[in-house]
Amino acid sequence: MSAVCLKFITFLCLCCTALSGSESNGVVRRDPGGSVTIQCRYLQSSPASLTLMKGLNDDFQVLYKMNTSRPVIAKDFKSRLQIHGEFPNLEIFIRNLTSEDTGPYWCKYQKSTTDPKPENGQGSVLLLVTDTAKKCDQSNKSLVVVSVVISAAVLLGIILAFLVWIIKARSRRTTEKPVRINNNDVYEEMRATIRR
Repeated sequence: MSAVCLKFITFLCLCCTALSGSESNGVVRRDPGGSVTIQCRYLQSSPASLTLMKGLNDDFQVLYKMNTSRPVIAKDFKSRLQIHGEFPNLEIFIRNLTSEDTGPYWCKYQKSTTDPKPENGQGSVLLLVTDTAKKCDQSNKSLVVVSVVISAAVLLGIILAFLVWIIKARSRRTTEKPVRINNNDVYEEMRATIRR
């Protein structure tokens, strides 16, 4: 899958999650100056390290914590971030939020220091820091839902039409009659002459 498709799908999922309005779904809304707690959980075997990343493409490393060492905190968060709990299940508390803190936060765990690809843990959130809590009136919310449903129906129709076209093209290939080639070869019945 291309990177553009992945970004679009991620954006669509985040928008749909934001419409639900529940913090239990991973969307957290806060006012500037407020605080947020990100609860990173890892349910498998004991990992070697935890990294809290910010951005759709893990653009910014907020926190890096190995099992036995002190955490490494990014300069922008150094005075505003606190860690509570026992590794690997940590609560990361960020205070004095600004609009620049808006974005997705991912809890990523590595099983060992040589492991090239970290795994996502539980507790990732989409943080929205807004100046005022704007209430969305129900008519706008339903309009968005209707437009998403219509877009999905059109996309499904295009996919179905493409599949029907492929099936018809394949069936034409298998049901075509073979072409008869006329040749001018002469065929004689010689059995009657041999019997006499």
